[in-house]
Amino acid sequence: MKYFYILIVTVLVQVSGFAQKADAKEETAVNNRMEVLRQAMIDADGVKLKALTSEKLNYVHSNGNFQNQAEFIEGIVSGKSDFVTIEFQNQNISVNNDVAIVRHILAAHTKDGGVDKDIKIGIMLVWQKQKGNWILIARQAFKI
Repeated sequence: MKYFYILIVTVLVQVSGFAQKADAKEETAVNNRMEVLRQAMIDADGVKLKALTSEKLNYVHSNGNFQNQAEFIEGIVSGKSDFVTIEFQNQNISVNNDVAIVRHILAAHTKDGGVDKDIKIGIMLVWQKQKGNWILIARQAFKI
């Protein structure tokens, strides 16, 4: 009986290690998508922004304004939201099955309407793995 318990503990430790490796792999994949998103926002690349986001995107700004996918992309591509630089500070990624939650501080320099401005806001993003790709389904910004 003693050997049976040792066997069970050994199997559980191995399964736990496998799950941690899988989570780390998915965290890296989400982190890579975050970097593509960051660069696409700076470059105002509508094609990449569309590929990264859900058609049912819920994108909420720190002032409470809500945008869907089309409005979010149009705001970036049109230059209404013109990011010169974006830095994600203190980023934390948590993966649970096909959902990832990303939290960070967004520090950016913008030139909205030709007016230079530095912003620093809190962000929470929700990504979902769909057909093998991590897709942004929700974003909530808040003042810090």
